[in-house]
Amino acid sequence: MAKSRVDYTQAKFITSAPDISKLPEDTGIEIAFAGRSNAGKSSSLNTLTEQKLARTSKTPGRTQLINTFALQEDQRLIDLPGYGFAKVPMEMKLKWQRSLGEYLQKRESLKGLVVLMDIRHPLKDLDRQLIEWASSSDIPVLALLTKADKFKQGKRKSEVLKVRRELAEVADNITVHAFSSLKGTGLNELRKQLDEWFLGPVVTQPPSENDSPAE
Repeated sequence: MAKSRVDYTQAKFITSAPDISKLPEDTGIEIAFAGRSNAGKSSSLNTLTEQKLARTSKTPGRTQLINTFALQEDQRLIDLPGYGFAKVPMEMKLKWQRSLGEYLQKRESLKGLVVLMDIRHPLKDLDRQLIEWASSSDIPVLALLTKADKFKQGKRKSEVLKVRRELAEVADNITVHAFSSLKGTGLNELRKQLDEWFLGPVVTQPPSENDSPAE
């Protein structure tokens, strides 16, 4: 498995906030994870960090607050409230949507958005709205098609290509990968993208004039 430049296993919980006023100071770089309440967001974060960082539940909609996890200094992962599925009172659902929207619109340290969608049911209306908003705000998006182990390889690849084609019409700063918390599918791709957002792309040095060609 390719080695990540950021050690995600060192992630530490900082706080759960009802809105952005209770979040840490708006400095450094944050990468946010968002998705429908049954998309496997918590499981993906736990797989990435190799720890039970985010609480999982068989009842969708347990993430009701903005959860913040620290990596290195001024590097944070954000677990945003799930949307679109949870069977909760409308008043609470609207409150979640307000806190989600406020974070996405006003948080200056947000440098990338991971949108998680069940590979069997991708690009629901709320998913599209979120991706289109992020793209219009010049926030790069990684679309992770979760629960990829539910499909055989051929079907999985065709679904990824289909979503890529659809999202290519939205913007050119959207990346799409299949992901499985159970099998580890797409984990290297996720880490690579997060590394780029946190640290910038890997710069390869061209060979110097003094380098002699191999015999």
